[in-house]
Amino acid sequence: MTATVLVVDDIEPNRRLLQAKLEAKYYTVFLAENGERAIESAVRLQPDIILLDVMMPGMDGYEVCRRLKNMPQTKHIPIVMVTALVNIEDRLKGLQSGADDFLSKPVDDFGLFTRLETQMRFNMVANELRVRGKRNAPVTHFSDYEKELINAPSNVLVIDQDNAEARRVSAALTTMGHTAVSWRDASEGKIEFRDLDLVILALSGQDHDALKLCAHLRTLKEARDFSILVTYQSSDQTQALEALRLGAADLISAPLELAELQVRVRTQTQRQRYIDVLRHRVDRGMELSVIDPLTGLFNRRHMLERMQVWMRRSREDEPSLTVVAFDIDYFKSINDRFGHEAGDDVLRAFSERLRMNIRPKDIACRVGGEEFLVIMPETEMELALKGAERIRRAIASEPFVNERTGQAIDVTVSAGVASHQGQSELLADLLHRADRALYQAKQNGRNRIENLAA
Repeated sequence: MTATVLVVDDIEPNRRLLQAKLEAKYYTVFLAENGERAIESAVRLQPDIILLDVMMPGMDGYEVCRRLKNMPQTKHIPIVMVTALVNIEDRLKGLQSGADDFLSKPVDDFGLFTRLETQMRFNMVANELRVRGKRNAPVTHFSDYEKELINAPSNVLVIDQDNAEARRVSAALTTMGHTAVSWRDASEGKIEFRDLDLVILALSGQDHDALKLCAHLRTLKEARDFSILVTYQSSDQTQALEALRLGAADLISAPLELAELQVRVRTQTQRQRYIDVLRHRVDRGMELSVIDPLTGLFNRRHMLERMQVWMRRSREDEPSLTVVAFDIDYFKSINDRFGHEAGDDVLRAFSERLRMNIRPKDIACRVGGEEFLVIMPETEMELALKGAERIRRAIASEPFVNERTGQAIDVTVSAGVASHQGQSELLADLLHRADRALYQAKQNGRNRIENLAA
């Protein structure tokens, strides 16, 4: 996996060394020698990732990071702080300023490329979801609920055959407010993987095949809901890289620095929940793009898309396609007599009866106002007429009850039926014939079904 990387360091040999290493692995590299240039380059170039030195004259890396993360043009770009400071508090300061990860100088190749790999894998998914989210339901800020969800404590399972070490890790995470338990301590009870945020999996010094276990965990249907953090000894770097390939989200070398582990647990959990929030937004946006919010039926946009599909299939394979246009009789008088809220209740109740009286393959849509349409794929006119009559009787058979007042509201519906006529007919023509049949039903006294020949 390659990407564009902005390297920020005030010392030219450091910039050139990182540039050489990255370009040898086919990354595209941009350089910046100070904080001001870094911010300008990040806005203009939109790199996939930023490697940011901490100790720079003037504006240091912490301030650069804070500014970039507060700018809408750059807040989504992952930032890896590169520091010669070995104190964990200094690393934590970088993360608190908004950095996504950190590297220690001198930067070794394994640490560099694993950090880039994990950052880019996350960013690729996040960027795709952000783009789809903007397309379907643009949202620029997190709600208070989403922020609380993203930042809530983690539920962690620690898998290490050295249960003393697993308990040490669990205890350290518990002191930070997380819920953590070792595999052995949890084995007597049932482990609910769907409730986990993170699995910490020891790779080195295990009698079992930890890589095989990693692969198995990723096959679980609940695996999308938790991340895997693999711990490894420096002698097992090759296997650690294989763990990334198998689906681990991050690596941390042993012996474990508990303060760093706590940071990585928090980071991985926040990333996973961030992705979950974006997925929910995308799913909700896609739903809103095709669903009528009042009735829960498909909207006109989806109706037209599905009709195009079924008309094309009808031309190619010659299965019949029939549509039924419905209109609630005297709906204006319902609004005038009972009020618009009662009218909305009638539309919702009508839609539910409509849904209950169509076949699974039929597609019920609200065209607008009190107008509805049911697409009946692979259905001859005679069968469609029977289906439309079943719906008409279901609507007229029992009054709708106004839940606010308890009043009974008699409702009937008129319908027009039209079948697709083959190669030469356009979608607009089919809809027009259904509307003409519906108009005829209205003219002939309402509460009836009509169909017209082409």
